Amino acid sequence: MTKVLKGIAASDGIAAAKAYMLVEPDLSFDQVNVEDTAAEVARLDDALAKATADLEMIKKKAAENLGEEEAEVFEAHLTILADPELVGQIKDAITNEKVNAEAALKNVTDMFISMFEAMTDNKYMQERAADIRDVTKRVLSHLLGVTLPSPALIDEEVVIVAHDLTPSDTAQLDRNFVKGFITDIGGRTSHSAIMSRTLEIAAIVGSGNATSEISEGDMVIIDGIEGDALVNPSDEELASYKAKAEEFAAQKAEWKLLKDAKSVTADGKEVILGANIGTPEDVEGANDNGAEAVGLFRSEFLYMNSAELPTEEEQFQAYKKAVEGMNGKQVVVRTMDIGGDKNLPYLPLPEEENPFLGYRAIRISLDRQDIFRTQLRALLRASNYGRLAIMFPMIATVSEFKQAKAIFEEEKAKLVAEGVAVSDDIEVGMMMEIPAAAMIADKLAKYADFFSIGTNDLIGYSMAADRGNERVSYLYQPYNPSILRIIKRVIDASHAEGKWTGMCGEMAGDQTAVPLLAGMGLDEFSMSATSILKTRSLMKKLDTAKMKELADKALDSETSEEVEALVAEYTK
Repeated sequence: MTKVLKGIAASDGIAAAKAYMLVEPDLSFDQVNVEDTAAEVARLDDALAKATADLEMIKKKAAENLGEEEAEVFEAHLTILADPELVGQIKDAITNEKVNAEAALKNVTDMFISMFEAMTDNKYMQERAADIRDVTKRVLSHLLGVTLPSPALIDEEVVIVAHDLTPSDTAQLDRNFVKGFITDIGGRTSHSAIMSRTLEIAAIVGSGNATSEISEGDMVIIDGIEGDALVNPSDEELASYKAKAEEFAAQKAEWKLLKDAKSVTADGKEVILGANIGTPEDVEGANDNGAEAVGLFRSEFLYMNSAELPTEEEQFQAYKKAVEGMNGKQVVVRTMDIGGDKNLPYLPLPEEENPFLGYRAIRISLDRQDIFRTQLRALLRASNYGRLAIMFPMIATVSEFKQAKAIFEEEKAKLVAEGVAVSDDIEVGMMMEIPAAAMIADKLAKYADFFSIGTNDLIGYSMAADRGNERVSYLYQPYNPSILRIIKRVIDASHAEGKWTGMCGEMAGDQTAVPLLAGMGLDEFSMSATSILKTRSLMKKLDTAKMKELADKALDSETSEEVEALVAEYTK
């Protein structure tokens, strides 16, 4: 009998394929004494050979999907597997201590990990500890006969089932094979949901129990439009969803006709519909979906997809590729937004009780100016190849913005003095995502060239609610009048100084929010590329005078529910 799971519709689309369980297996074991040590050494050699074959394949796939540089981390893992000193000590432990291969492997690698982690004056050696930990897990899985999930090795059509997907997990997904995914936790603004829209695959998040209700190989239908998952559906249900998928494809084909059209309201007001991207390769999807700009290039993915801090040249090539790919349309790059739930294994951050309110984004950049200046130089060099803008994340005060802007000006002056070509027309703006900054938007607008409202964090900080916490998810209310008032305040402050305001949070592509934002005078809407044409179609039906009346009423409302009812009434 078909099992139906309910979740949050995170990315439009219908997918049907076998389940691939992306869950950590149980790698626990008991240490036991052995008599036949030669047999244990043979078991170890077999596990090492299988782990090596795994990593060779993963490296090959990573090079194809992510590029040669990103695949180098797996070369480091292969080097560890072949290290005669490490392997020799494990074999010696089996022979001399007469313990099973699992215990010898764990005891020896734990010693190496502790030794490397203690080298606080040598960052490179500290990073090797994480590599050894990963390699140990892979060898141990083969010793125990347990399958270790490897998204990069998927070579058939599947639906991913996971508790959650990290940015590094999603970076390994090949959308030629991964047709959709479902997770236990998360919301529409979680990173896994955002990445699913970038990858243009159907997704459901926040199901609560997908990993316990679905088994490896089960046939699963993912309805990313309604948020339903059907496990082991009947032939009739498969046929019904196939028809629904065809219907959705026809709707997408109709929207596709708007690819080269301007984004204009029913009464002739033009707005900009841009795309949010994570890598230069995403520019292709932005152009295919008719993006008029890149409103958010999440530069942190260059750092997250690298085994070490990306060099100035590596970053320059990535930014250059993006601006050239957009053919003169503006590309807004957000400087490194690391911290919170986006950490780098090679850049240890302090343990914090609440990292979302701690050392992250611009706070790291202003503290670690070596990293910040390298990124700014790469951006400045790339500005000569297209229309590039820069924005700083997590700005809370005027002083922070002025300090960041001053560093930008210093690096620009240095490059010009070196004879490096740099654009004279780079807009420098800021993310508006901290309520304190929104309260002084009129002051910040005197210094910033533009604002970009990051609603994902702005809503969370304003409502004091973690967007990933299911117990308080009811407080994540984009249509709450308090949130709408903050947004209106920011837009009005920028317009008063002759500046523009965009929005790059998920609210920008929300079909309920778009009429409200149009009525409030938002200039640029940046969203997942797959939402652009649908939003352009909606925009053509909106009269801004009528939407302004809608926005005024919404701002004077008391609840989100009232606002949603108003939108339904005004747009029917």
